[in-house]
Amino acid sequence: MTTWTPERIAAVTRLWNEGLTTAEIGRAIGMSKNAVVGKAHRLQLPPRPSPIRHGKSVQRTTRAPGAPKRAPASVSVLPQARPRAPAPPIAVGNTACKWPIGHPDEPHFHFCGERALLGKPYCLEHYRRAYVAAKPRSDAA
Repeated sequence: MTTWTPERIAAVTRLWNEGLTTAEIGRAIGMSKNAVVGKAHRLQLPPRPSPIRHGKSVQRTTRAPGAPKRAPASVSVLPQARPRAPAPPIAVGNTACKWPIGHPDEPHFHFCGERALLGKPYCLEHYRRAYVAAKPRSDAA
């Protein structure tokens, strides 16, 4: 027996055309959001714009054509967290830190380039920022 009955298919089509979100449609027909997305795709229902808005694209759409770009906001430096485990040894080979500096769309974008730790993509400084040891579990149940 299929979960996609003719009644559910009709409801998906109707609710999709009414503009409900996939999560709302899923709740209405007792299916998951992802099941609704897949069925809408297979039914070739009209696509919708993504609800995800990225910071860069929003800035580009809100800026008037020909207006100068805004200067980037100053970056605040977060205090360094101490690693709870000892840092791995530094790599011997020619492995460079892959920590991105800046944004890929900016002309001065680059990677850190310092010597990376053995088995890690980052140098010691960026390793400390990127990796946080898990807190011990309390087995008080």
